[in-house]
Amino acid sequence: MSTSCEAQVADISNIKAIFLTAEDLKIAASILYLAYHDDPLFLNIFEVEKEGYESRLRSAIREELNAFWQTKQPMIGLFDNDRLLAVACLIEPSTTLEPNRFWHWRLKMLLTAGFLGTKQMIEKESVVREHMPSSYFHMLSFIGVHPDQQHHGLGHVLMSAIDSVMLEDPKSEGVGMFVTLPKCLSFFADGDYQLIEELQVGRIKGHIMFRHRK
Repeated sequence: MSTSCEAQVADISNIKAIFLTAEDLKIAASILYLAYHDDPLFLNIFEVEKEGYESRLRSAIREELNAFWQTKQPMIGLFDNDRLLAVACLIEPSTTLEPNRFWHWRLKMLLTAGFLGTKQMIEKESVVREHMPSSYFHMLSFIGVHPDQQHHGLGHVLMSAIDSVMLEDPKSEGVGMFVTLPKCLSFFADGDYQLIEELQVGRIKGHIMFRHRK
């Protein structure tokens, strides 16, 4: 059994970072669902104590990815041949994907995630942006590695790909994100993300982290 699992671990030298296509979004949504299932922020926003949490979370991630695709935001995938193993989604500094999104997105989110979940997602992003140490930067909205492929270096490959996207915009001052899982703080610190401040959004505490352009 262990031999089979080991055989499925991707060869890091074979990994390629490629922008996602529409055909990749379903698998990307599954990877991100697994990554964020136990995230305190989403547990709170989508009310884990109420029936249907998994469905609301899946729907929200799916609608977020659709919004990213429609507004042509950079979504990076790490592939082992044609197998998608990890995903990162960025919001560009100059973009139409503002915290309020657009009516089509809001309507779909209201129908799937509910009024409270939609409202809290919008408020969360607005508050986080206000506390970033820059006004022109890339926002890292989602990042996830398939559970079967974690702790094998893929996260660091994904970090390099994120950095490359940021560097392609000469005006971007860096990459910011809001980290709500304490176990992830050291990972981002290793990637040269600086802890800016601890921030409370609703009932949830997290950390603003920022990687400055070098």
